[in-house]
This record gives sequence, C-alpha cells and structure tokens, in this order.
Amino acid sequence: MTSPADLAASLGRRRAYWHAGVLLTVLLGALYVVRRHWPTVESGAGRLAGADQGWLLVGATAALGTWAASALAQQGAVIRRLPGRLLLAAQFAACAANHLLPAGLGAGAVNVRFLMRCGLPAGRSASALAVKATAGATVRLALIAALAPACPGLLRPPRLSPAAFAVVLGGLVLVAALPATPWWARCRRALTAVLADLRALHGCPARSAALWGGSLAFAALHSLVLIAVTQAVGLPLPPLQVALLYLAASSAAALLPTPGGLGSLDAALALALTVAGAPGAAAASAVLGYRLLTVWLPLLPGLLVLGLLVRRKAV
Repeated sequence: MTSPADLAASLGRRRAYWHAGVLLTVLLGALYVVRRHWPTVESGAGRLAGADQGWLLVGATAALGTWAASALAQQGAVIRRLPGRLLLAAQFAACAANHLLPAGLGAGAVNVRFLMRCGLPAGRSASALAVKATAGATVRLALIAALAPACPGLLRPPRLSPAAFAVVLGGLVLVAALPATPWWARCRRALTAVLADLRALHGCPARSAALWGGSLAFAALHSLVLIAVTQAVGLPLPPLQVALLYLAASSAAALLPTPGGLGSLDAALALALTVAGAPGAAAASAVLGYRLLTVWLPLLPGLLVLGLLVRRKAV
C-alpha cells in the first residue's frame, strides 16, 4: 500500500516533469521562431546599424512602456486587485506567447491562466480579457477619428469592385440570418456579460480610469515606437501621420489571424508608409525596426519569463 508521503513525492515528481516539459517546449518554440525568421532579424539589424541611436533608444523605452500600459489596462478590467509585479510579468510573457499562436490565442491563454491563479473563475477571466479588448479597439477607433481630420487625404476608403461589394453584402445577409442559431445565442450571452462587466467597472472610477488610461497609453506608446524608428532612419513623414498610419494599419491587420500580426501587420505598415510617400527602402527599414523593438528583442526574454511563471504556478 502506498503511503501518503510516497504519493506526495510521486505527485511532486510529476509536477516537476510537467513544468520542465513546458519550459523546454517554450524554449524550443522560441528557437524555432527565431531561426525561421532569422533573415528578417539579420536584415533589420543591418539596415538599422546606421540609424540614429538616440531615436532608437526612445523607441525601446516606449516599447518597454507598452507592457506597463497593458498591465494597467488588465487591472482596470477586473474589480479585484491583482499582484502588480506578477501582473506586469504576465503581460511581458503574454506578449511573447502571442507571437507563437494565431489571433491572440497565446496572450489570451496566458492572461486567462494568470487571472484564474489570482482567484477569478474561468468565465470572469475570459470576460475580463474581452473587456480589455473592447476598450482597446474603442480607443484605437477614437484615436483614428481624432487624428484623421488633422491629416486630410491620408486615409482613403477602399474602392469596392462589384465582386467585393457582393461578398460584403452576402456577409451582411449571413450575419442577419444568425440570430436564430445557437451560435448567435452564445455570442449574445457573451456580449451581455461583457457589457455587464463594463457597467460594473465604471461604478469604480479607479478601475475605469485604469482600463481606459491603460488602453490609451498602449496604443499611443506603440505609435511612439514606430515614430521613433521612422525618425531614426530618416523617413520623411510627419509624426502625426505616422501615428495615424500605424493605428489604421494595426486595426486592419487585427482582422487577419496571424501570430502577433506577423506578416499581416508588416505588410499593412509597409504599404501604408509607402502609399503615404515614404521611399520603399525607408519604409521597410522602419517596419523592421519596429518589429525588432517590439517582437524580436523581447521574444526570448519574454518566453523565459513565461517559463518561470509556469514553474512558479503563477499561470
């Protein structure tokens, strides 16, 4: 008969093996991503070698601030007070995990696990992420609406061909037919839960200020990263236009489920900068610099932090 001490030791070994396996998987994933995109990393480093180091430092500082802004917005999405240091570490780790899985699944999984470890039920944790995402999307649209009049003609609505118009019309008809389906009923319940959480959060001024302030700071700091890189490489576009182009391109890229917007955001940013009048080489260098500061340089440290959080059972 197995004694309680032997059973506890066996469970402890299993947990240790599981934690080691997760950590190894995380490290292998990091090495795979870096190796797969190594030409991009190497080319970006070469193009940025002659850039203004002062502006690159400004961009790196703004990139560091994005994780603090994300942590502030996540705290604002829940009433319960979260442990500050672990929350910041979780956002750093979630940002890295987001570049391994499509459509934000990596970041979502890390944040849900973190919130559940903090004592929130699974449903409330998922709702908190939806609240944060809703606030972020609303802030981006508001910033685009505020900046567009200051940059007339920079953003042009796409011209729809008859075929594209038919596809859009068909999509609207399909959405109109969804209310009778169980899928739509589940979506409606989820939306109702998110709206209820938003109302509850706005009953607490400190939480609502953190939610909207963090979301605003997150979008503004990402815009500042791109502005700093464009200044570093001498791209001839005013900072206000660069910010508007970033907000529009990142909002469009969010519709494509690629890991961390890899490929979709790069293409959207490069196209937006080029159409706005930037030389192709300078636009490519700016996009590579933005990616280096926000993805490639923090990727391996972020995954290491994720492994440590898993080992400490914080996620």
